[in-house]
Amino acid sequence: MTPARREAITGLVLCGGRGSRMGGLGGMGGVEKALLPWAGSSLAANAVARLAPQVGPLALNANREAARYAALGLPVWPDETEDLAGPLAGWQAALHRMATEWLLTVPCDAPHFPLDLAQRLTAAASPLAIAVTADGPQPVFALVHRSLAPAVAAALARGERGVARFALAQGAATVHFDDAEAFADADTPEELARLSRNAR
Repeated sequence: MTPARREAITGLVLCGGRGSRMGGLGGMGGVEKALLPWAGSSLAANAVARLAPQVGPLALNANREAARYAALGLPVWPDETEDLAGPLAGWQAALHRMATEWLLTVPCDAPHFPLDLAQRLTAAASPLAIAVTADGPQPVFALVHRSLAPAVAAALARGERGVARFALAQGAATVHFDDAEAFADADTPEELARLSRNAR
């Protein structure tokens, strides 16, 4: 498979999670993590700024606070499921809406993700490529070909929610990154504070 060109990739920032570990109540009452402050803006805005030079079109996957996300000036694509089904549902939402051949996804809460993520993943020339570090697979950092849309839908219909199992089943190519800290995520207030102190 020919490596993707930048303009053939839609970038998607995954903001659709529950945010329950940030101190919210979980479910629809959790903290909207992507809108938490970061470097004078928000985690979502930071992710957009880091991803924009790497892709063509950009969009956000979010299920709450639609007006606040829309203020970032990008399309907001909610899940097609009703149970906050996680990143796999975010993939589905984008694969059904995007006009490009490829999808590159990043979570909203990894503020230091690599600026060469797209370049490295596209070099794998695979329908599905994910990042991996010494800490293990990082499957939400993924390059996905649109031909996988039916497989994503089928996995969701079976009740699958995470992308790790899906990536394994699809025989995803893995691309090693030496800097594991670049993929560190702000899952808790303490982790967000630590990442803020070590901002790059």
